[in-house]
Amino acid sequence: MYKLLLVDDEALVREAIKENMRWEELGFECVADCEDGAKALESIEELRPDILLTDICMPFVDGLELTRQVTMKYPNIKVVILTGHDDFDYAQQAIKLRACDFILKPITAAELGNVLKKLKIEMDEEFKRKRDFDLLKQQLNESLPLLRERFLERLTASRLTQQEIDERLDYFNLSLRGPYFIIVAVDVDDFLIDGSQPSVKSRELMRFAVYNIVQEVADREMGATVFRNRDEKVLAILSGQSPEQLQELAFHASEEIRRSISSYLPLTVSIGIGHCCPSLSTLQQASETALSALDYRFLLGNNEVISLSDMERRHRSAALPATDWDKELVSRLKTGSEQETDDLIERIFASYRDYFLTVDTCYIHIQRLVLSLIHTITELGGEPAEVFGSKVNPLVEVQRYATLDDIERWMKEQCRAAVGAVMSIREDFSTHQVIKAQEHIKQSFADQQLTLKKVCHHVSMSTSYFSTLFKTHTGKTFIEFLTQLRIEKAKELLKLTALKSYEIADQVGFSDPHYFSVTFKKFTGCTPTEYRQQKLM
Repeated sequence: MYKLLLVDDEALVREAIKENMRWEELGFECVADCEDGAKALESIEELRPDILLTDICMPFVDGLELTRQVTMKYPNIKVVILTGHDDFDYAQQAIKLRACDFILKPITAAELGNVLKKLKIEMDEEFKRKRDFDLLKQQLNESLPLLRERFLERLTASRLTQQEIDERLDYFNLSLRGPYFIIVAVDVDDFLIDGSQPSVKSRELMRFAVYNIVQEVADREMGATVFRNRDEKVLAILSGQSPEQLQELAFHASEEIRRSISSYLPLTVSIGIGHCCPSLSTLQQASETALSALDYRFLLGNNEVISLSDMERRHRSAALPATDWDKELVSRLKTGSEQETDDLIERIFASYRDYFLTVDTCYIHIQRLVLSLIHTITELGGEPAEVFGSKVNPLVEVQRYATLDDIERWMKEQCRAAVGAVMSIREDFSTHQVIKAQEHIKQSFADQQLTLKKVCHHVSMSTSYFSTLFKTHTGKTFIEFLTQLRIEKAKELLKLTALKSYEIADQVGFSDPHYFSVTFKKFTGCTPTEYRQQKLM
């Protein structure tokens, strides 16, 4: 409901208008009526009406002067002028004073009603526009922190014109004095707590806490501008008088940030310090180098402050020498020594660090080692899934880890599992080969030319390795096993046949009957003849 103030020096006119208009139906309330312009100004100050309906000819302050003062002081009040003079000059003055309408007396309720209806439509539209504008303004104010971050991200990720930079700095009330600038990039290493990932809410709270700590240290140490980029990294823009001063300031503040976060939060961060740049328009370079410094976390591990300038000074120009680490790893696997395998992995990864290999180069070398593991296990008849898991592609799994330390631990675990798998495969193979040898001996024991060398050839093993393996699995040497088998067969023939002793010796593989008798007595405690007589009694 809109408020209307009626001003006319004729009381009868005021009363007639008040009585004959259906104010509520029209959407208005006549809050007061005044007999002259001076009193109207007082009422306007107090009541702040939406519409002023005023006569022109009045004492003290006439309608035109009243309109002039109202439109100057209260530009939102709509003014409708009533007059008994059909004079073009009056109408022209009213238009100049921005009156909304000009109505000639006498006026009917219908005429005034139509004017008010038209005004209400205009005022409703204006109210809606104002409400929408206020809502947009509120949303803009609420979005200012995000808009500020997006501007700072653009400033550090792309080249902007100096004019655009200056306008946005002023709009967001940012103070970046220079003349030199440097960027510090802070990134959470891992959210793992007691081996498990916290909830999304907990992670966001911890990110917010990291941002607050960076902001607090930045404000205290250097008054830097802090923001978060789309990758959830916290970036701080520092400015100073010289590159040397900035590098020192950045390192000091970064160490303070790292220590504070380690002390107050259940996580660690890595911090990259980029190169200095000489202007805001080249801030993209400062950002890129800070993020590049963070890449060295892969080599150095978590919870470190990493200056790209330091890394570039330490970088070795020599390439990693050619190595046969994959072949050496296979050799360690086949010997079955976990400790030797661990030592080799440590030596390999230490070399990666010493030569400051890039992330991609490290991945290539490590994937070669993984392929060697897979080929070795497959070659021996095993299943790689028994080592790496059925749902894991080890070549992809390598790239899941953020640091070389993490990959080294993972690689040691896989190598230990591979050593176990190789030993298991070898154990199964050895057992199978011994059984195969035993079957061959049982089938060929009567062959007087049967030797250890022939049996080893049958099972494709060296005599020394087979001898050790056979003794381990049977508890007997090859000769002991063969001789005992021949004696047992001889005992059966002595019991079940009438063959002569020399004939039995020949059938069970002895070429010398006398040696057969001596050996038989050694195993049974009696000669073949005595054994037969005992069994016949």
